Amino acid sequence: MVAMLMPNWMDPEYLLNWLGDWSLWGTAAVVFIECGLLFPILPGDSLLFAVGLFIARGNIDVPLWLACVILTVSAFLGNVSGYYIGRGLGTTLFKNPNAKFLKPKYIEQTHDFFERYGPRALVLARFVPIVRTFITVVAGAGRMDPRKFFLWTGIGAVLWASGITLLGHALGKVKVIHDHLESALILLVLISLVPMLVEFVLAKRRGRGSVADGVEAQLEQPTSHRRKH
Repeated sequence: MVAMLMPNWMDPEYLLNWLGDWSLWGTAAVVFIECGLLFPILPGDSLLFAVGLFIARGNIDVPLWLACVILTVSAFLGNVSGYYIGRGLGTTLFKNPNAKFLKPKYIEQTHDFFERYGPRALVLARFVPIVRTFITVVAGAGRMDPRKFFLWTGIGAVLWASGITLLGHALGKVKVIHDHLESALILLVLISLVPMLVEFVLAKRRGRGSVADGVEAQLEQPTSHRRKH
């Protein structure tokens, strides 16, 4: 079912089976690329979840703690590379509106996200597809203090990489999830889109609110004052 909804390289179960004994290291590579090399369309969330589930099922013969350490380090190093790409190149790569991945609107949305939440955006962005790829570039381009960046991105790496892997491992022991892996992965993908949907709705409401505030302010002005304009 997953294969019907997405290409094979986006199907975590297919990827892990295809990678075989290299599944953990392959996942670490995907996490690194998604977090640091400006390639946002990768199954980071669902792949981490699937690794935890595969460890619970015995398909991946690696201690859970070791998997969490490797994936967390990979997520951290990915963000560090993205940060220094941003420091070196700024946002000059995001100029072509017709580009497949490096769209100007992505960097604008990420910049707004960063402005709204400050340094903790580095933690929150981990759970927002696309934003998590470009947030580090924005931090680097903005010359964010490296020590502050390393602290917040490290916290985000632990919560995201280890957290989702542990979740997959815990749910992998639940018979319903164990027997319906494909459905569980689809559900995880849909859940990962919720933050973007919520942010979209809130942005729409904020936009309507600002327009309404402007109209109300105009109506509250004295009649004589409005005539002057």
